[in-house]
Amino acid sequence: MTRGKQKIDAQRRNAEKNQKSKGSQLEARAVGLKVICPICKVQLANEKQLIDHYGSKHPKEKPPSPSE
Repeated sequence: MTRGKQKIDAQRRNAEKNQKSKGSQLEARAVGLKVICPICKVQLANEKQLIDHYGSKHPKEKPPSPSE
């Protein structure tokens, strides 16, 4: 068993380790993803990624205009 300062330090470290995280990476990812592919409903970060997505996943389709 630990005594004195070691015990206090161990309790502090355990309390910090057991705290819930301040935010989820999934929540942050959802905020950053703004553009949705109308065909397969995948979420993308910007228009350039949407154009690249259409080129690789939907080559026969024409990408939507940026105003949509």
